Parts: sequence; C-alpha cells; structure tokens
Amino acid sequence: MKRKPLWLMKMRNKFSYSILAKISLEIGAIKINLNEPFKWASGYYMPIYNDNRMLLMNHKFRETIANGFEKLIKSENLEYDAIAGTSTAGISPATTLADRLRCPLIYVREKPKDHGLKKQIEGKLYENEKAILIEDLISTGTSSINAVEGIRNSRGIVKYCLSIFNYGFDEAKKLFEKNSCKTRSLLNYNELLKVAKEENYIHNTQLKSLAEWRKNPWNWGKNHGFPREE
Repeated sequence: MKRKPLWLMKMRNKFSYSILAKISLEIGAIKINLNEPFKWASGYYMPIYNDNRMLLMNHKFRETIANGFEKLIKSENLEYDAIAGTSTAGISPATTLADRLRCPLIYVREKPKDHGLKKQIEGKLYENEKAILIEDLISTGTSSINAVEGIRNSRGIVKYCLSIFNYGFDEAKKLFEKNSCKTRSLLNYNELLKVAKEENYIHNTQLKSLAEWRKNPWNWGKNHGFPREE
C-alpha cells in the first residue's frame, strides 16, 4: 500500500492554497499531462484535467475546503443569508459550508424542471435575501452565470461566486464582470503550477507550454498535434 505523504498525515483542518494543491495533485483531482492531454467535453484536448469530486473521498479534504471558504467569507466580510450550491458538483461543498456556518442551504439546477412547480432553485430563498454561490470549478464561467441568473430570477441577490478551483480564463473574467458578479477561488491556475513545480509534478521546461495553454486554450491542442474531436 502506498504510504500517505507526511504533510497529508499531519493535516489538521487548516487551509492554504498549497495544501489544497498538494491534496488535488496527490489524489488525482487535478492531473497535468502535456504528452497525453485530456479530451474535455467540448472535444478540445487540454494538458490539464480537474475532477473536484475526488475531494469527496475524505472528511479532512471536505473540512479543508469548508475552512477555506469560511476563511475567505470572513476575511472579506461577505454578507449572506444562505449558501447556494451549483448542481451537481457544488452541492457537497456548499452543504458542508452551510453546516459550518449554521445557515440555510439552497441549490441551483442547470435549468428549471419541466414538471411539478418547475423550480430551478431547490430549498427556500426569500425575496431580496443574499446568497453566496459555491461552485466547484470555474472554466468558461457559463454554468456559474446560469446559476447566478437562476437566483436573481427567483428575486434573490447574489454578488459573489466562490469556487474550489479557477482556470482564470479571460472569457470567464469578462462574463462575470458583465453580470456584476465577483469571483473568489481557493486555488487558481498560477498557484497550482507553483506547487506542481515544487512537488516535481511538472518541470521548468513544461511551464512555457502550460502558460501558452492558459493564454489560448482552445488552440493549444491543434498547435501541438491534438486537434479538436467532435
């Protein structure tokens, strides 16, 4: 059996981006591979893949994420009446956080149901109540903004979207700015690369290509011999 790293064995519910990055790389929640890139749902080949659902496997991981969100909310004095999770990957971290904060929880469907009460919001958010949206991952930002609109269409107020990880794509930044919603993340792309290099998951020779991908992700695969597949 593979022995757990010492830093993981000694983890005591503290939060730092480096701890989250180390956890994610160690358990495979984040994978980096420039030679055998990953095909995303869009059909594009990318040198990085994120699966934050892997963080559900250990209660310490879940507590670490909740600690990070709580620390962020308190440090920026973010106001809230409820915590909102995106369906489906944002529901678990939102639940753990809402339990920690002892406040109401809602979750936001991708779209309203086509039957029953045809709700997009599950749970109860009263008119003009403030919700902080919890997302597992921000890439293009489209699904997150869809959730923001869902809350606002239900007459709730949402000004912040907090995520576990954020690629930092320019199009996502512009989309959130356009919709007057600010983002905060526990771990971003630059922080991840810093830790990945320190822990020898990547080397100096790979940083140039990874920086190139962040600037132009949709053409990176084609430029490196991995064209988009339908």
